Amino acid sequence: MTARARPKKRLGQHWLADRNILRRIVTAADFTPEDTVVEIGPGKGALTGLLAERATRLIAVEVDPELAAGLREKYADAANVTIVEGDVLELGVEDILAAGGGAPPYVVAGNLPYFIGSPIVRKFLTAEVRPRWLLVMLQAEVAARMAGKPGEMAYLSAEVQLYAEPKLLFRIPARAFRPPPKVQSALLRLDVRESPGVEVADERAFLETVQAGFAAPRKRLRNSLAVGLRITATEAGAILEDAGVDGDQRPQMLGLDAWRDLYAAVRRRS
Repeated sequence: MTARARPKKRLGQHWLADRNILRRIVTAADFTPEDTVVEIGPGKGALTGLLAERATRLIAVEVDPELAAGLREKYADAANVTIVEGDVLELGVEDILAAGGGAPPYVVAGNLPYFIGSPIVRKFLTAEVRPRWLLVMLQAEVAARMAGKPGEMAYLSAEVQLYAEPKLLFRIPARAFRPPPKVQSALLRLDVRESPGVEVADERAFLETVQAGFAAPRKRLRNSLAVGLRITATEAGAILEDAGVDGDQRPQMLGLDAWRDLYAAVRRRS
């Protein structure tokens, strides 16, 4: 059944077929015998088979009923592999682990659909039970934003880096997939932090401040923050001065520490 399955465009299915790249991904997945491995979007199982060779417990989450059925048939006799059929965004992390008899510590790997890659990453980074790391294939542009450094930051950069240390490992050409997507992909490793990258009183409020700062990212920070907070540029300038942050630079120049200082200044104003 799996061999005859065709990619479904509505599910964003592009299956990785390049064996050399698959081996590079498995090499980067340095999990231990104590780790439960959660694979997102196993598709036809090319990566699944390589992970199963090393994993003590592998739980593969597949939304496509046809593919899930094929994988269940293929791994019916594998005591260390469980196929969970369902939408990873709708399933609780604890439920996924329990369905496969797994438990923390756990890690996440997978070829994520382009259109829901960021929400899937966000789900695991903000879960009550978080993985040790994620090793995921994403659209190259999205992976680069997640790994952005001051000078090339975006809101997504700050959001991800609050919870994890990202490392862009390598790009994956479209020809490595079946069918080839219209964009390039990249493999991103996210080592999950034991505590947030900056100490803030309220993580959600901190991210709201960052989001406000990126409201008009092509403008100078003073004007962008004014747009985001719905205040005047003069008021935004006073907040920036209080934070010790140069309002003439653009939002992408700020790292997490500067956003923390700006968040603290916004709190003092309210």
